[in-house]
Amino acid sequence: QVQLVESGGGLVQAGGSLRLSCAVSGRAFSRYGWFRQTPGKDREFVAAIRWYTMYTDYADSVLGRFTISRDNAKNTVYLQMNSLKPEDTAIYYCAASQAVVGRTNYDYWGQGTQVTVSS
Repeated sequence: QVQLVESGGGLVQAGGSLRLSCAVSGRAFSRYGWFRQTPGKDREFVAAIRWYTMYTDYADSVLGRFTISRDNAKNTVYLQMNSLKPEDTAIYYCAASQAVVGRTNYDYWGQGTQVTVSS
């Protein structure tokens, strides 16, 4: 059974940092991504990493502030978020895809973790 479990969300002041974790169990995937969603809006792509090549992709809104990485031994994907802004406030979701390329084609999703950035 595939499970993606996010952790690390919380409340932080603007300019601060948080690191989200996504523990993956059940099987390995080719690509992992982070998305975020606020009430009334569509889920938004944040970042992605290809497991084997470690190629990364970022949304323009987070480029230079967020870093996606993975730990092969722990089967965990991370999202380091620095210089946080109030507009980064959202529920953050981890996702896994069997496909190597693409930004929206994901097969499994985690339950989400809330990130709140106060001004």
